[in-house]
Amino acid sequence: MANVVVVGAQWGDEGKGKIVDVFTEFADLVVRFQGGNNAGHTLVVNGKKTVLHLIPSGILNPGVQCVIGNGVVIDPEVCLEEIRTLKSKGLFKNDRDLAISETAHVILPYHKRIDILREEKKGAGKIGTTGRGIGPCYEDKMARMGIRMCDLIDPELLRKRLEAVLPEKNLYLERILEGPIFTFDEIYGAYVAFGKNLRRYVTNTGILLQEAGRKKKKILFEGAQGTSLDVDHGTYPFVTSSNTVAGNATCGSGIGPTQIQSVIGVSKAYTTRVGSGPFPTELDDSIGEHLRKEGGEFGATTGRPRRCGWLDLVVLRHAVRVNGLTGLVLTKLDILSGLPEIKICVAYKRRGQVLKEFPGSVDILDECEPVYEKMRGWREPLSGVRKIVNLPATARSYLKKIEKVLGVAIIVVSVGPSREEQIFLKNPFRS
Repeated sequence: MANVVVVGAQWGDEGKGKIVDVFTEFADLVVRFQGGNNAGHTLVVNGKKTVLHLIPSGILNPGVQCVIGNGVVIDPEVCLEEIRTLKSKGLFKNDRDLAISETAHVILPYHKRIDILREEKKGAGKIGTTGRGIGPCYEDKMARMGIRMCDLIDPELLRKRLEAVLPEKNLYLERILEGPIFTFDEIYGAYVAFGKNLRRYVTNTGILLQEAGRKKKKILFEGAQGTSLDVDHGTYPFVTSSNTVAGNATCGSGIGPTQIQSVIGVSKAYTTRVGSGPFPTELDDSIGEHLRKEGGEFGATTGRPRRCGWLDLVVLRHAVRVNGLTGLVLTKLDILSGLPEIKICVAYKRRGQVLKEFPGSVDILDECEPVYEKMRGWREPLSGVRKIVNLPATARSYLKKIEKVLGVAIIVVSVGPSREEQIFLKNPFRS
């Protein structure tokens, strides 16, 4: 048995969807364990692009069972639309290939309205949420007033839960956020229909995964966002509303930590982030624009242009520690082609002091300046390279520098957007 967790090692958007899709060839099940439809995984298969927000990336592989775990918050309308889109493309033919946890929490219309109105009121201090209602839904989960999938698929339970919570939500919307309220009927009827259409997929996924483990099946756990967006370990408050680190793979899916054998972090060969918050290596120049243009750095969910900068090894060292990474996947190495010089951040400087570890306070991080080491670049295109020895010598030196500083081996190097465009050095399912 080899169960593998794949997580983002930066601020998300590292290319996890493609990597999960590639690793799925060796897995029997793929499990999404946190986040919601605020995440977007872009896959390119046979030249065709597919963007997934809730359903695990493994759904493109027939016969692989995909699981949406209890740690995910689900917008049922988005989930159903994603199912319809996949089926229309002939990519999801068997309903048995998808299972949704009965205890996953449901995003309702008031969550989205609260999310949007809060951001509007913050003005310049806004966090930069997607407005999908993810945070308010997680709030209800922790306040023990959430509505779960097991409620959604039972009209009477849904009625009972909604009648209990809606008056409080309306009071908050009207009195605090000064926004419009919802009537019971405008939510209930639509969500009963959603529950009816999703009922076939809803089950106890914890037992499903336990049974798969008993049968020695290989399980791939897919995280959303990235380590620096983790609500505990990221750049708080400029974070998402869930734990994005590998430890949550167990809590968010219903298995024990002893069932995990490998933890793989995914990082770009440079750094990006979407939304507000400190970003020490950000480039507001022609190089930053080069990375954005050549890398197609626009959000899969929002379409927002991503902020771009040099690779930050302080961020990655933090990811190695809090995830317990056993391997690293480096994506988009090809985007650096054509740059005569490449910088790599090995530490921060703040008020005359050198910091080698990621600070817990964003106020401190905001005052940090990157300490760079310069490396020679390369001009050769990399998309056709399939063996590490065929990379330019300067590109190989770049990879070795990353491994040396982090103390973690790079197991895959991605040199293009499609399934085929990567260099495999080690397969975590065959280690």
